[in-house]
Amino acid sequence: MRRRTLLAGITSAALITTTPAHARSHRTLHVRPGDSLQAAVDAVDGPGGTIVVHPGTYREVVNVPAAKGELTIRGASRDPRAAVLVFDNANGTAKPGGSGTYGTAGSATFTCAAPGLTVRDLTLANDWLRADHPEITGTQAVAAYVTGDRTHFDNVRLLAHQDTLFADTTALDAFDRQYFHRCYIEGDVDFVFGRGRAVFDACHFHTLQRDVTFTPKGMVFAPATARANPYGFLALRGRITSGAEDAAYKIARPWVPSYETTAWPSLVVRDTWIGPGIDAVTPYTNMRDAYPWQTMRFREHANYGPGAVISVPENRPQLTAEEAATHTRRTYLGDWRPYGRP
Repeated sequence: MRRRTLLAGITSAALITTTPAHARSHRTLHVRPGDSLQAAVDAVDGPGGTIVVHPGTYREVVNVPAAKGELTIRGASRDPRAAVLVFDNANGTAKPGGSGTYGTAGSATFTCAAPGLTVRDLTLANDWLRADHPEITGTQAVAAYVTGDRTHFDNVRLLAHQDTLFADTTALDAFDRQYFHRCYIEGDVDFVFGRGRAVFDACHFHTLQRDVTFTPKGMVFAPATARANPYGFLALRGRITSGAEDAAYKIARPWVPSYETTAWPSLVVRDTWIGPGIDAVTPYTNMRDAYPWQTMRFREHANYGPGAVISVPENRPQLTAEEAATHTRRTYLGDWRPYGRP
């Protein structure tokens, strides 16, 4: 019950007395304990507007549809731990009414498809635990399922175990752009995955301890980039830490979905501190032998730390200085510059 205890400890002192729901001023909605964040999203009339989430725990599933473009959802406090959105569906969780299970994407606590969405100063979590549900084999439990072009997460905590952040696109042929800045993302298996063109700038990735006897215990990234997309995941100026023993985790493995077997996963990790929890000798592995990681677009550049030591060069493909110049925030995000000046 580690996750639920953690969330309760963070937010119990932050709860305040409830006030009338969704007081509105200048296209701004306020959500307080006892209110529903989904109700506030539903109340947004067309594109634009701001939803301010006050300190507290909000146990619900939230979906921001494509029609709610240019929306900002932000915590009232700059501390992302103060306002927590959390639920506990998994891939294999049965839907009410016996209509099947939620599936991976459907398990998400927070789903967004709106273009130009900004989320900041919040925690998005899925606290479903394998140990509580040994009867369920579909153990993916997503905190955030993100599609839509120009999605911007800033100072957001994303907490789960398997498949924490599903960074995807609205369609197989869409190259939706996403920018994650100063975010904290933790999990164990493939906990940053999908086919989105996503930049992770100054983000902190943390691998959890996992009660299994085998290694690797998991992987940080599992990109599923479309072959036609020149750019997939870019992680830069961040750090990778671990709550597990040394060398228990891999940086990544490629995900080639059964519904898109032409995928050509792309991942660049650069200028990042990599801790000892990552296996420095063999930092990449296969998801399926039919799609070996060596044939994918996996590269590194100027990483440092004990998990970045290059002892077997063929296991750690590096960008040249010329190649590194083409893997930047600007090249991935184009004319959209949520980071300000280059």
